Amino acid sequence: MKNQMSRFLLASTFAFTLVMTGCGSQTSTPAPGQNAAPAAATTNNATAEKVLTIANGSDMLSFDIHDHSSASTEAIHVNIFNYLLKHDAEGKFVPDLAESWENVNPTTWRFKLRQGVKFQNGDPFTAADVKFTLERVAKDEKLSEHSNYDEIQEVKVVDDHTVDVITKNADPILLNRLSRSGSSMLPSKYIAEKGWEEFLKNPVGTGPYKFQEWKRDDRLVLVKNDAYFGDKPKWDKVIFRVIQEDSTRVAELMTGGIDVALNIPPSDEERIESNEGTSVITGPSQRVMTMEVRVTPGRVTADPRVREAIDLAIDEKAIIDNLYAGKGTPTQTRVTPGNFGAHIGLYNKYNYDPERAKQLLAEAGYANGVDVTFTAPSGRYLKDKETAELVTAMLTEVGFRVNLELMEWSAFNERLSARKMDELFMVAYGNSMFDAALALDRVTIARTKDRTDYTNPEVEALYKAASQNMNPTERLKQFEKIQEIVAKELPQIYLLQMDSTYGVNDRIAYKPRVDEMLYVDEITLK
Repeated sequence: MKNQMSRFLLASTFAFTLVMTGCGSQTSTPAPGQNAAPAAATTNNATAEKVLTIANGSDMLSFDIHDHSSASTEAIHVNIFNYLLKHDAEGKFVPDLAESWENVNPTTWRFKLRQGVKFQNGDPFTAADVKFTLERVAKDEKLSEHSNYDEIQEVKVVDDHTVDVITKNADPILLNRLSRSGSSMLPSKYIAEKGWEEFLKNPVGTGPYKFQEWKRDDRLVLVKNDAYFGDKPKWDKVIFRVIQEDSTRVAELMTGGIDVALNIPPSDEERIESNEGTSVITGPSQRVMTMEVRVTPGRVTADPRVREAIDLAIDEKAIIDNLYAGKGTPTQTRVTPGNFGAHIGLYNKYNYDPERAKQLLAEAGYANGVDVTFTAPSGRYLKDKETAELVTAMLTEVGFRVNLELMEWSAFNERLSARKMDELFMVAYGNSMFDAALALDRVTIARTKDRTDYTNPEVEALYKAASQNMNPTERLKQFEKIQEIVAKELPQIYLLQMDSTYGVNDRIAYKPRVDEMLYVDEITLK
């Protein structure tokens, strides 16, 4: 593999050199030790406008909180909207729009709502908004978040500031559901009067920051909400910029154009650290780079021998060492430590045997090779393009003829949502629910139909039982069994758990969260 890896890296280095040569006249990067220009976050007097600028490699998808499954989109939404409760930085439940909650009976949770809260258009927040928000996602099967909320039977309004959330069965993770994407409270009166399309153009929430403008694939601008019910917002304006190219994002950080840069490549860390005024911060994440595999009859990947060959062809440790500078962990499960239901026996392990992969292809009738299409995003995740290219090279070595499709994130997500992927596609999944239920939901029939088409009656039965089981010991065993089945049947092939790496201006204090949320008021001037 050493000689193979040298060829892979040589090709990647050559391509990178061409890109940098072409871009050299477009960006200016300070030499090591050169001062970064004053970032937008910094101010020289107390009355100056305080602006925070954060850059990512991809844009937000939508203001429809119920119709996306993107953590990077939710990371922005958390500043505009509020949940009933939320996780703090340590993962503990804390009040948000709900002051308190209690489990009245196995299928009923009662929430006491905070009084005096107003939406950013002046409408009061009431129990009617809770009912509208949660029943919309629970009942509309077309929404991407529906499967995470279809356990909700009804939201009953007790009075203006009290609601009962009634589930179809006992739900051990209802609080987890209500503290994440899909549970941001929507303004029912505003939407009824103005319509859903107007809301998507001019969203209104209860959060500390209000929408000002969105130039797709360029920037999203928020301004402080002076009427916010909580602590006074720390920033006057927050700008989320889209800078797809890693090199450009790093250059912008080092010259002071941005304050926080997400997804910093390992190759740029030393340059950022040696530059006066900027630093690299690394934190753990729950994100797992995943290859989903179509098992649809008629596809070559419907054959379990082909799926196993794919798994054995990929050297996950080589990917981590050569692309991520060792900052990642191989895994055979998406449920990683820190989430309830994690299978420790499948973590920090991987399969790699290219010779056996070749044998399996021959046994499947493809001794002379086989064609597959592999679709991956470019610019959404750290080193996603390079990871896809290296995986392609590894698959080619054992006999696959790979048609690699690299797509900008919004186009990739559009095809993913339309369920029009081919044999292989790559997504890096997080887990904002801190429970195996969210991760393993993706291997149930409700989520795999026309996506991977994977079905397993035992998985369905185990998942349904775990979803209603209030006994944590039994739930853990049920979730572990599902992970063992998936690791054997491979409708998903897990590459690595990713660390999160950020570049920051030294004048701000920032501690990354494991859930990757960007609560901007947790980012402060030093």
